[in-house]
Amino acid sequence: MASARWKSWRRPAGSDRGTSRRCLRCTRAPVCRRLNHARAAYPCLATRPVKQCKSRFASMGSHDEFDAAVRRHDARVAALGLTIWAGSEPTFTDRSAQTPEWLSQALGGDKAPRAEDVLGGICRRFPGSMVMRSVGRQYPGEERPRWNFGIYRHRDETAAWHGPPDPLLAQFPPETDPAASLDAWAAALGTELEARGYPVSPVATDDAPMRRLLMRANADVALPDPRDACLTRSSVHDRATPPGGLCDELAEAGAYLFMLGMQAFDGQSTARIELPMFNQVPMFLDVLGCVAQAARTCHLPSLVLAGYPPPVDDTVEWTTVTPDPAVIEINSAPSVDAEHFLRCSREIYAAAEAQGLAPYRLYFNGAVADSGGGGQITLGGPSPEASPFLHEARLLPRLVRFFNRHPALSYLYCHDFVGGSGQSVRADERGTDAFDELELALALLDRQAELSPELLWHSLASFLCDTSGNSHRAEMNIEKLWNPFLAGRGKLGLVEFRALRMQHTPERATALVCLLRGITAMLARGHYTLPLMDWGRELHERFALPFYLEQDLDAVLKTLDSTGLGLGEAIHAVLHREEFRQWGQLALPGCRLEVRRALEFWPLLGDAASPEQRGSSRLVDASTARVELRLRPQQGRESDWHGWQVLVAGIDLPMRQERDSEGALKVFGLRYRSFVPGWGLHPALGAQAPVQLLLRHRAHSADYLVTLHEWRPDGEAYPGMPDNLADASRRRAERITLDILPRDPDLIPRSAPAHGLDPFCLDLRALSC
Repeated sequence: MASARWKSWRRPAGSDRGTSRRCLRCTRAPVCRRLNHARAAYPCLATRPVKQCKSRFASMGSHDEFDAAVRRHDARVAALGLTIWAGSEPTFTDRSAQTPEWLSQALGGDKAPRAEDVLGGICRRFPGSMVMRSVGRQYPGEERPRWNFGIYRHRDETAAWHGPPDPLLAQFPPETDPAASLDAWAAALGTELEARGYPVSPVATDDAPMRRLLMRANADVALPDPRDACLTRSSVHDRATPPGGLCDELAEAGAYLFMLGMQAFDGQSTARIELPMFNQVPMFLDVLGCVAQAARTCHLPSLVLAGYPPPVDDTVEWTTVTPDPAVIEINSAPSVDAEHFLRCSREIYAAAEAQGLAPYRLYFNGAVADSGGGGQITLGGPSPEASPFLHEARLLPRLVRFFNRHPALSYLYCHDFVGGSGQSVRADERGTDAFDELELALALLDRQAELSPELLWHSLASFLCDTSGNSHRAEMNIEKLWNPFLAGRGKLGLVEFRALRMQHTPERATALVCLLRGITAMLARGHYTLPLMDWGRELHERFALPFYLEQDLDAVLKTLDSTGLGLGEAIHAVLHREEFRQWGQLALPGCRLEVRRALEFWPLLGDAASPEQRGSSRLVDASTARVELRLRPQQGRESDWHGWQVLVAGIDLPMRQERDSEGALKVFGLRYRSFVPGWGLHPALGAQAPVQLLLRHRAHSADYLVTLHEWRPDGEAYPGMPDNLADASRRRAERITLDILPRDPDLIPRSAPAHGLDPFCLDLRALSC
């Protein structure tokens, strides 16, 4: 069952997954020192002790309490008779590097050797695993597939491989004669395969450093013509992947070609075997046993297993480490529950951290971004038939409605590129016409007595995509739910949630898995009849502010509590923890000002920035920034704090009075142009940073001038990147300065232009009009 593998998630050649998203940001920064991550700097993983999984990214609070909450969540989902598997694609980067492979490029530099070291670290954390170097993805403009390092293991944790280790995990003895070893090894492998009932024939070739063996599934399979070009084909790693995906014509006919050779690894020669394509796990494991025994018979000290990706069903796991622009991506095998997901995630994060890789990037000024590769989560089942989205056919329409009514699920944990031009477009961000059609589609599905997978996918696929029809830029990607146009990978019963940045800790990633599984379980077992909400402009106004997203999340959590699927305080605490939006805060006489980074919906640039002009990249203007201001009374000063005013450019902000768990507060947003891009919107508009806020109170003899700086207040260069998240937080806080001024009795606030003020935000750009 290919679905249990879920590495069938791989995008087809030409999909958007390999494209980059470039933003026009300020590049004002000195060249900082860069760590030299040459392979020589890393001792051999075979001699490196495995660290206990206590990542510096670990969440605050008790792991025991969090772990117990995760187990309770799993028990509640299981009690409903539901099977909801979860998978992810965590991405990691070298946050100190300034080289192309860690900024924008997929390949090059030290990325491959460091990915190998990460793979070795993961493999050591899961004994009995087998390392295999299979074929990766290939995107337009690339001549051959990317590298793809994988770990193959049994779900019951019994050993999947009994042969010599991959050279990553081996210590090399003195080199032996390659030619003599190849002949003996080929003979031993042929003997082992024939002993299992597989007829074997040697294949004559002019390629002296290589031996080829042809195995047939049984004696009834006809031998191919000796002149068949497939018998002398080049390595699958050196061939371009066909548009329709990988194929093995010989294997499809029941004949399997093995290519035995030697390759250099860190200056040593090691044996290498390229495996053909297998579709069934039992046969693959049977052949692996023969390969392992033949290698042991020949006393091979190490062995590289290469070739086509292995088959996967619900008994095995296949985790891969692959390159993507600016990151390495770890395509983790799907987990049967949240507890298993947490365990695997902790080991993956720890293995990445051991190689100096992080799930986030830090900018000079202390701003924090995710790694650059996103943090999608996919839900499904051990097979398409067992997927909750196909077993409970009404689930997906309910999920579409629920997400529509709760924008926190779209924005609170998202990456920087959100909105109708973003990388995770909501179904209601595609325009009024599409929204109306979606309402109709859901109503028509409700009228059906039974929903087939074909009807379900066909009805919703055209709405769960962006305006160009790209499902990889949709908040909910159902490309692999029941897609007849994606051969071999389209009908897996999967739903991918893409409005997620790369999470900083495995606990945070697991908390999101629990949240999504809880919502899925609730909607699978209960009716949800609330209609779609047409938010209009409020979607990008109210829900651009973190305060309202947090309030919406609380509503979601209370709904789960009311249905017996509550996640518990330990998980709630992780979901509520702010990781990078906090800019800083200031204590003033009688009140406290909090400044947070809010969401901004950056637009695409057309013409010169279009893919037709510049290849696969899409250019956005990221020069507009939005911040959220929260004003809170000091304890004991609630009676007079309402007299505080916040003025920006002489305009008295109409702060909104709200309440949260800490009590009363006032909230409002500000938009401004933080820098002038080299190419972007509004060329006549200059930079508006730094932004100044004037806080005043009628009972105070002083005014308080707060300045929000984009860079160091003194204008000097930073000595280098922040050392860590704490250093980044300190740099952000230093960019908020306070000056106490004599109160100006003649100051009269001015009115804001009507087109620059909405109920939730003042757009300073409009003041220039």
